[in-house]
Amino acid sequence: MSKGAARAEIESAAEFLLASAGGKPEMFGADVMYSFAESHSLSLMDGVPEENTSGASGGLSLRCIAKDGRQGVATVNNFSGASLEDLVDWSYANCLASEKDDGVSLYEGPIRNEDASLEIMDADMETYADAAFRMETCARMTETARGRDAKVLSVRSSSWSHMFGEMFYASTAGVSGWKEGTSASCGVAVVLKDGDSYEMGAYGKSERFASSLDPEEIARLSVDRTLRILGGRPVRTGKYTILLEPEVSASIVDEIGDMFCSSEVHKGRSLMGGRLGQSVAGGVVTLVDDARLPRRLGSSSFDCEGVPTGKTTLIDSGVANAYLYNLQHASKDGTKSTGSASRGLSSLPDVGTSNLVLRPGADSPERLMENIKLGFWVTELMGLHMIDSISGNFSLGARGVLIENGRPSGPVAGVTIADNLIDFLKKITSVGLDLEFFGSTGAPTMVVEDVTLAGK
Repeated sequence: MSKGAARAEIESAAEFLLASAGGKPEMFGADVMYSFAESHSLSLMDGVPEENTSGASGGLSLRCIAKDGRQGVATVNNFSGASLEDLVDWSYANCLASEKDDGVSLYEGPIRNEDASLEIMDADMETYADAAFRMETCARMTETARGRDAKVLSVRSSSWSHMFGEMFYASTAGVSGWKEGTSASCGVAVVLKDGDSYEMGAYGKSERFASSLDPEEIARLSVDRTLRILGGRPVRTGKYTILLEPEVSASIVDEIGDMFCSSEVHKGRSLMGGRLGQSVAGGVVTLVDDARLPRRLGSSSFDCEGVPTGKTTLIDSGVANAYLYNLQHASKDGTKSTGSASRGLSSLPDVGTSNLVLRPGADSPERLMENIKLGFWVTELMGLHMIDSISGNFSLGARGVLIENGRPSGPVAGVTIADNLIDFLKKITSVGLDLEFFGSTGAPTMVVEDVTLAGK
């Protein structure tokens, strides 16, 4: 993979920007962030090229911070002298025009600069930059999916993409550092037909190292998972024990993780506000945010304020334990940043998750299913973004498989799960050993008791 502007050029530009901005009237300080990314992607539709793109983008941003907490950000992608001077003027003007705020500061401690122990940079990624490799991989996924089952009507998409990115941070507090990383992903979407029944499904994975992906296995899983729900029908309305497969569990974990971001708590937009020390889930639930996991997509040596990353236990054996913080919200709550600052080039620091991990249990998913007399194996939940983050109420469409006497009994579709998130989490009675990552979120199979399913 190629890289953006030479590091010496970026560091020199940052030095100029910080010196110029830091000397302005009313200024407390300033920081600079540089970001560059190069990506390549290809997708086939029924074996025919649909999209084939390569591109690179980068930019340099300056944040000015006034002594009263006002902040202003501006961004350029041209590093000439005139552009840098304009960047100082724009950022400074934006700062003076903003509102005063409390707790805004700069990190002054040591920084972890390109921590090799995280293993987030695939040195062999350039091997996959060749267009012929992408074409061969997508064609192989297409043929694998087609040959998996006679019910495959169409391979709507076989895709591969990979990227390289790097970031530099520096501030007037004397902190500066570089970090870089790679990622690769592939996925397959299929349409299956059985008589008058049609079903579309997809499966994909993303990893830091391309060698961690198995494109043909992903193609097979795309077909197999869609076969499970082909011809699904509603089941009778009632109370069921539901079995959430890892991808569905991970999607719920994503929603929960956002509720532990202190910025959401301060804005009154989080169900977890004021719940630290309270039971919010079943005792088998332990949820951590860990940016120090090797080879994981959410891993990073430092955050967007230069603060070293770490591990935070959000839920400990069912009890809400801690929030995630950037510098500003940590100051407001009288605590320390957890290294969870999240920020785009043109935005102010916010709070975000890194790798969210629901700690696995000891039982296999097969064993968990064996213990269910009447249940619903959920393979897809629709509308998770509609969960009310304040009340926790939700009503979600679902698809999956009926469980009877510990065994799969038939495909299910057209049903709805309605509950309150806290009540739902407290009804989690078991978690499996099959921890699986989807993006930066890892979760195993979960069992949730006494859930109302609205069907026929």
